[in-house]
Amino acid sequence: MRLSVLDLVPVRTDQATGDALAATVALAQAADRLGFTRYWVAEHHNMASVGATSPPVLIAYLASQTSRVRLGSGGVMLPNHAPLAVAEQFALLEAAAPGRIDLGIGRAPGSDPVTSYALRGGRSPAEQDRDVANFPDYLDDVVALMSPSGVRVPLRSGDYSLKATPAAITAPRLWLLGSSMYSAHLAAAKGLPYVFAHHFSGNGTQEALDWYRSRFVPSGLATEPMTFLTVNAAVAETRDEATALILPNLQLMAQLRTGQPLGPVRLVQEARFAELTPQQRRIVDSGLERAVVGSPAEAAEQVRALSQQFDVDEVMVHPVASAHRGTDPRTAPARVATLELLAKELF
Repeated sequence: MRLSVLDLVPVRTDQATGDALAATVALAQAADRLGFTRYWVAEHHNMASVGATSPPVLIAYLASQTSRVRLGSGGVMLPNHAPLAVAEQFALLEAAAPGRIDLGIGRAPGSDPVTSYALRGGRSPAEQDRDVANFPDYLDDVVALMSPSGVRVPLRSGDYSLKATPAAITAPRLWLLGSSMYSAHLAAAKGLPYVFAHHFSGNGTQEALDWYRSRFVPSGLATEPMTFLTVNAAVAETRDEATALILPNLQLMAQLRTGQPLGPVRLVQEARFAELTPQQRRIVDSGLERAVVGSPAEAAEQVRALSQQFDVDEVMVHPVASAHRGTDPRTAPARVATLELLAKELF
């Protein structure tokens, strides 16, 4: 089985962004050392709990700190960016680290409406809706611009050649990300590798993957369906400790889904005394049921069960274990331990 890592660069209450980035470097280096297949970073904006705002910048930084693991975006939120800008950034990353770059693309904004407005240069809601509606065309533009031949733009004076780099030799592996049937339909129709965000939604995973596989149209990017899923994970020597470590993340998700203000990720001791509404407790309980949580043997069995249930030979774990009070802010020992303990059981 292949294991990979998704990282949102969580920022705890005891950390500044620089501390969280230092912890992410250590986590990426652990993934590189342990034999994980890929390490992806997300795009979220204006959130005190998340340090990953610019995947290409962070990927470039991690590429200089690792040697083997594939690095990618999970994902770039394409409506926030011009297709040419995305194509140039990832073509350049591929040139710098050939054979190691994945470009995962999503349709969601990764932010609230006000932040989206600012990200998109003050475009009106109607214009933003058109960007979302044009997402399939923008996806095609990125693919074409990253190809060695680029695209030809017809002008009165003759065709103009446009491509992401002056001499593209190889292209990043493109993946479509999603948590709904829309993304499954689009990935199947365009013949794209596809990843379902099981860690975020958990609803409709089987239906989306079944649709994708049954209606996949081979393309130049993939001759057969390629897919895996993501899952939240916290692994420790005992299930009780793993549960304590994952609760801060689940509480944060409960706040997000009930429209409450978000702060940094709580420490274990802070989460223990957090006051939650009944609705938030139900969200926490549901998240706990979907996550990989437990001792090394228990967690490994849960990963194997996910792989078998959804018929995937790769699982991307999102290590969300928080930390205890007194932990060095520039480290995330429980997140590293999650990778180490899983690798020991599954590799």
